[in-house]
Amino acid sequence: MINEHIKTLEDRMKKTILNLEEELKVLRAGRANPSILDNIEVEYYGGMVPVNQVANVSVPEPRIIMITPWEKSSLKNIEKAINASDLNLNPNNDGKVVRLIIPELTEETRKNLVKVVNKKGEEAKIAIRVVRRDAIEGIRKLKDDISEDLIKKGEDDVQDKVNEYIKIVDKTTDEKEKEIMSV
Repeated sequence: MINEHIKTLEDRMKKTILNLEEELKVLRAGRANPSILDNIEVEYYGGMVPVNQVANVSVPEPRIIMITPWEKSSLKNIEKAINASDLNLNPNNDGKVVRLIIPELTEETRKNLVKVVNKKGEEAKIAIRVVRRDAIEGIRKLKDDISEDLIKKGEDDVQDKVNEYIKIVDKTTDEKEKEIMSV
């Protein structure tokens, strides 16, 4: 019974970590990374689809992302979607491809990005703590069925798992912070 709560706890914490990684992947660190386009959708035959489903996205140089659409007719829609996004990048459309030049990050921009990374990390830790609370409450509800020693052991196991995942959050945010601060 306790193992079910711990399994649920672990599944929910894994989702939190995956969510954090997805959010951090989109933050640009001064280098061209095609994943910054993951959340951008382009109008294509009346529907909205991700950029990578209507074009080939490549990185020919360290600070340039090149988007080569499979149909030239979608060039303008790709350009429009990038302009409408919050990436603050100016797409260059030469009639065949769209190029995104990633500018060097200023020291101030880097520090602001680090603040965003730390905020996202803290939000992930809060989500993990909420999951911990739910798991411990679930274990405590079993008090009529199992001994207090088993409840205490279950709570300790939950805390051990939480500590493990908090370390993963810290490691993930530290890595992104180093990536952003490296010039």
